[in-house]
Amino acid sequence: MSARPPILILHVAGTNRDREAAWACELAGGAPEIVHLNQLLAGERRLADYRMLLLPGGFSYGDDLGAGKLWAVALRYRLGDDLAAFIAAGRPVLGICNGFQALVKAGLLPGVGGREAGAGDWEGGAGGGALSQVFTLTRNDSARFECRWVYLAPQPNSPCIFTRGLAEPIACPVAHGEGKFVARDAGGLAALEAAGLVALRYTGPDAGPAPYPWNPNGSQNDIAGICNPQGNVLGLMPHPEDHIIPAQHPHYHRGERGMTGLALFRNGVKHAAEL
Repeated sequence: MSARPPILILHVAGTNRDREAAWACELAGGAPEIVHLNQLLAGERRLADYRMLLLPGGFSYGDDLGAGKLWAVALRYRLGDDLAAFIAAGRPVLGICNGFQALVKAGLLPGVGGREAGAGDWEGGAGGGALSQVFTLTRNDSARFECRWVYLAPQPNSPCIFTRGLAEPIACPVAHGEGKFVARDAGGLAALEAAGLVALRYTGPDAGPAPYPWNPNGSQNDIAGICNPQGNVLGLMPHPEDHIIPAQHPHYHRGERGMTGLALFRNGVKHAAEL
């Protein structure tokens, strides 16, 4: 890679995983910059000047009105047109945990104009109009905050550029209270599956089914992450940025290695560099 593609790590009040996300992007070959939303709104930075966008985890705006809801409003009504152009240009967007919640509630996942895939339908373009939300992320079945390590299985039939070519499971932690992925109805869930937009699923340690606690929140069909039809927008609840070097593995001192989340970031950065 001749040049490190510039990556915007979007910070808003309450996000707190910015530095970990930036480190993961740096190790993957990118040039990350943590930028506050207000800097974009004031014109001090331009989204178009970056090749990749990452929405990190945390508790944006205190999760008032629901996890990621107010951040989603900012994305839709303050950055809607710029985000739509960014995504249409094929530039990668990654939302982790609270960032995933914001992407779903803003209608950016599973994707704009994707009613046939069970996605939210926009009327009047990316900058305004009515949004019909078919999917959401809601309270965990355990009714408590879940903080534990899980296993993720990349789905080979997904168009997601972040999971492309990944065969090994990813081990990383979750840390959320509202991470249960649910569809409004069975038809929407079936359409999402048929379109191959499930990019990552929770799995057991033996690559088998994922009952609790391996599916930590009760997500339908063990869904841990989804992408848009174009494959350049990925959202997931777990935190792959918390397992990017071997020493972060909880059993590192027992000799266990592998299954890091760094490959997700490498794929995203590689795609960004090729644009």
